[in-house]
Amino acid sequence: MSSTMTSPTGLGPHKQLPPGRYSLVDQMRSEWTKLVSVRSTIWTLALTIVIGIGVSALAAAETRSHWNTTPHFGFDPTSLSLTGVFVAQLIIGVLGVLVMSAEYGTGTIRATLSATPRRPGVLVAKASVFGIVALVVSMVTAFLSFFVGQALLSAPAVHATLSTPGALREILGTGIFLFLVGLFALAIATLIRHTAGAISTFVGILLVLPTVLQALPNSIHNDIERFLPSRIGIEVLSHGHQPPFVFTPWVGLAVMAGYTAVLLVIAGVKMSKRDA
Repeated sequence: MSSTMTSPTGLGPHKQLPPGRYSLVDQMRSEWTKLVSVRSTIWTLALTIVIGIGVSALAAAETRSHWNTTPHFGFDPTSLSLTGVFVAQLIIGVLGVLVMSAEYGTGTIRATLSATPRRPGVLVAKASVFGIVALVVSMVTAFLSFFVGQALLSAPAVHATLSTPGALREILGTGIFLFLVGLFALAIATLIRHTAGAISTFVGILLVLPTVLQALPNSIHNDIERFLPSRIGIEVLSHGHQPPFVFTPWVGLAVMAGYTAVLLVIAGVKMSKRDA
């Protein structure tokens, strides 16, 4: 059969529309183009790195300037140099929301789903591309924050190197945590499909819920708090002994990965069943 057909106006042949069957690689290329063609995305990724490093540098510089006048029992230089993660997680989470919700807000998601009718494939491609970018940015932020922070913690302040026990684990854990937070936010946006609602939900889970739990009795509070993403993030930066009611860093990251995976699966199912 010919690959061309005569146009209704009789002005000549034109190519048929593509059949809408694209490989995952093709879809990922499309999502990559969307991601890098929006200037705000590039700026947000850069802001994640700059703010993450900047906050960590400020904390290290402040600690060094008052080193001789304040006690430092149980001081962990690695954790201090990674404190910027608590700001960076908000930025990369908002970006994760926008990667999905922006298409629903502008209506371009209809064109995307028309070109690739298998909707779960769209989510897999989008999550894969954003996840790779988020992981790279998160690791760069974590390692640079560590090196800048340790450079500012000059003698007589205690400082660390990559060979310091627990240091590499904290750095890698920080990068993985940021990466998971970004995908977690993307899954929320896929379910809610509205930018303001998704960001509010994300911030509520990350920051508001821990505050609300403070009103509960300690026995209940402790049982619930260890499952919160915010508590998992704190434990990733911990060094040494931890409270008995919390997860260890790697177990906490596994729990966070579980949250993200479950949300993405639910989002994929919902995406398949409802209109764009």
